[in-house]
Amino acid sequence: MRKFLLSIFPLIFLLTAAGAPADAQKRTLPSSSAEISLSFAPLVKKASPAVVNIYTKRVVKTRQSPFFNDPFFRQFFGDNLFNFGAPRDRVQNSLGSGVIVRRNGIIVTNNHVIKGADKIIVVLSDRRELSAKVVLADERTDLAVLRVDTKGERLPALKLRNSDELEVGDLVLAIGNPFGVGQTVTSGIVSAVARAAEGVSDFSFFIQTDAAINPGNSGGALLTMDGRLAGINTAIYSKSGGSQGVGFAVPANMVARIIESALGGSGIVSPWLGAAGQQVTSRLAANLGLRRPVGVLINETYSGGPADRAGVRVGDIVTAINEQEVETPAALRFRIATLRVGDRAALRIWRDGRTRELRFPLEKAPEKPRKNLTRLKGKHPLAGALIANMSPALAEELSIDPLKRGVIVLKVARRSAANRLGLRPGDYLVEVNGNKVTRVAAAKKLLGKPRQRWAISIKRDGKILSVIVE
Repeated sequence: MRKFLLSIFPLIFLLTAAGAPADAQKRTLPSSSAEISLSFAPLVKKASPAVVNIYTKRVVKTRQSPFFNDPFFRQFFGDNLFNFGAPRDRVQNSLGSGVIVRRNGIIVTNNHVIKGADKIIVVLSDRRELSAKVVLADERTDLAVLRVDTKGERLPALKLRNSDELEVGDLVLAIGNPFGVGQTVTSGIVSAVARAAEGVSDFSFFIQTDAAINPGNSGGALLTMDGRLAGINTAIYSKSGGSQGVGFAVPANMVARIIESALGGSGIVSPWLGAAGQQVTSRLAANLGLRRPVGVLINETYSGGPADRAGVRVGDIVTAINEQEVETPAALRFRIATLRVGDRAALRIWRDGRTRELRFPLEKAPEKPRKNLTRLKGKHPLAGALIANMSPALAEELSIDPLKRGVIVLKVARRSAANRLGLRPGDYLVEVNGNKVTRVAAAKKLLGKPRQRWAISIKRDGKILSVIVE
């Protein structure tokens, strides 16, 4: 079939050409050298010095023998014979890219590039190596801000583009250090401007591009044709480990918020809506009178929260924030996260068959009740669990439903009673011995009473699980 298609193509082309108007067939030679030598070179020459290579080093402990902890082996050879099997330090290296965004040495990269590093080396375009310090690292956005000491020198830096201005089809360049081969430049177009990529970061909202991005490009620049930073290259979709034309970049508007938070010294403080909802499906849109499925259907609001005070009701559909359309709960969270606490935002909603506009205050989520972070100890089935009171602030920190209530399990120590019980991070304590648990203090009190028999109930993924321990 393929050979057939290839063989008839010239015929189709000739027939089409024969029937085309004469003006469409007119071809002219280039009239100047500029028309012949169209190139991205001037843009690359200007922008590439602001893209750096990042090398990290991390010391990890390794054991040279699997028999070191075996009692039989140690009985005959002892614990210290030639230090056989003793832990030894091993240096683990990784590489990535970064972008200078302030001329005084402020650099943005991905959090996963520098995570766990004991030493971070930034290599400038002129091959100079500078030691970098982490100013701020944020797992939720997978972004990190670094600082290098420039000794007063002004480094080349890239200005940020308003990423909301990007359109599908815009030309872009990706600059980075793939596979450690040195700085490279690839070109492509914007394939999507609000693409979800689950598992990359908590804010699943990315610019998608077909510009080739490979391992080592992480933290590098996605440039528009005006030489400004559209986003930070973060991830690829690949079955082979190499570029397959689907790359993702964190939008520059989110990058701007992280830089602002890092340089402001107050940490990352994002606004919250005080409402939760679900994506509008085609069936929901038809039932509610919407022309097409768009927006987030609000199914719960936080009493006294920003959305509640602005007049948002259960059943409303949020379709846009500040004129930026939202299609999913993730998009809604992203749009709010790029705004500043203290400002106000316009919320477009669909209610009773028509569009309305509400204005809501941008406030940080309250820590009510207080977290009361506690590691459970003692002789009971939950010993070794780290628990906390759920609040809107903690929910925002964990990027989960902001309206959850109760006592949440944050960590479970290995080889602990809680671990043997099967407790997992994200579980909620519901009951202990028939008594409801709504606060950490109540859990500690109930678990502090010695018993021979324990009845524990937890909530996991919306289901109640109960277990008896004797």
